[in-house]
Amino acid sequence: MKPADHDQSWARLTAAARRAPQAGEPAAPYGFSTRVAALAFANADRPARSLFERFALRAVGVASLLAVASVLANYSALSVEAAEDDYSVVGEDPVSLLLGPIE
Repeated sequence: MKPADHDQSWARLTAAARRAPQAGEPAAPYGFSTRVAALAFANADRPARSLFERFALRAVGVASLLAVASVLANYSALSVEAAEDDYSVVGEDPVSLLLGPIE
């Protein structure tokens, strides 16, 4: 059953929380920081790198250049003047305009 008075339940809960012992932060084990620093510096000068690591940034650069080149090559199709030259027929079926008359 639910208690009838929620304020009383809340007061008991907060009083119990205030009586709880304060737990201090546990200290790190002896030599922990030395171990972490040694592992960090050991990975810094690893000689063998994977093929993916070597070419990942280069591939991103090449893909970006290709994207810019494709936009520049098709700029005339994207420009405002080219959009004004196109005609659009309102009220006709766009699928039949694309496919042409089906016989």
